[in-house]
Amino acid sequence: MGSPNKTTVGAFVLGGFILLLSVIFFFGKFNIFSSPFRAAVVFQDSISGLSIGAPVTFRGVKVGSVQSISIKFDRKAHTAYIPVIVQLDPSKITVTGRDKDTENDSPIRFSRLIELGLRAQLNLQSFVTGQSQINLDFARDVAPVFHPNVTSLPEIPTEPSTFEQVTKQISQLPLQEISHNLVNSLHSIKSLADKLDTTLPDLLASFKGTSEEAHKALSKSETVMGDVSQKLDLTLVNLSRLAKNSDTQINARGAELHTLLVTSNQTIKDSQVVIKALQEISSPRSTIRMNLNAGINDLAATAASLRGFANEIERNPQLLLMGRRQ
Repeated sequence: MGSPNKTTVGAFVLGGFILLLSVIFFFGKFNIFSSPFRAAVVFQDSISGLSIGAPVTFRGVKVGSVQSISIKFDRKAHTAYIPVIVQLDPSKITVTGRDKDTENDSPIRFSRLIELGLRAQLNLQSFVTGQSQINLDFARDVAPVFHPNVTSLPEIPTEPSTFEQVTKQISQLPLQEISHNLVNSLHSIKSLADKLDTTLPDLLASFKGTSEEAHKALSKSETVMGDVSQKLDLTLVNLSRLAKNSDTQINARGAELHTLLVTSNQTIKDSQVVIKALQEISSPRSTIRMNLNAGINDLAATAASLRGFANEIERNPQLLLMGRRQ
């Protein structure tokens, strides 16, 4: 009975050991087949909420955890540093696009990642618990700052957290000037409110009076418009009657109007003939005008002869009795 029991116990122990190796192989909890990588992240500001075991993520994917947190004080610079040691799991990172000469299982060069802009940032993990975590990402616009006197481990440079950036921006605001302007604005609002308390009742009373006057004027306008509308209707009726009477009279005296139009047309034609004759008389080359000019010239010559004869008689009245001597 003893030998079978030993065999059973041995088989059970061997099976448990194989099961343990399987768990270690598939889940990698103890990193037997992939050695963990340790690095340091040095902070100078508060790391409130960060504790040992806090996750280290890359864009939300957990790639490690915080192993230790300590404080180092530089007496010369009078500055306190907080080196945080993190342990990264290389099995969580796969590199693609390597050169043909490089083996696929070659380790990742940490310095190359730093050159590409790998930075660490402290972020809030939960608003409820207030716990923080370290997030890794690439930020080439942030210049790396190293602290060789603080840690001997490979260092991941840090970049300001979102809270630190907001705090820095707020600190750069002219808060005193903004506060002064805000106080002045409040005083102006209070002064305006006091003036409104004084002037608003009178303004409301005036507005009420104006509204009543406008209502009265509107009522009068409606009355006047009603009268005007009635008069317009009457005027339209009279115009309609006048138009009908005009049509009747025109139809009744159509013959007389025709005769009048014919007579007017003949008068116009006669006037045109007279105008044409006057134009011919006034023309410089007209025969009538030439005859008139000749007659006028003869009359002028006769008048000159009579004038000369009258002058001679005036000088010698005897000419009427004796005549001129030959």
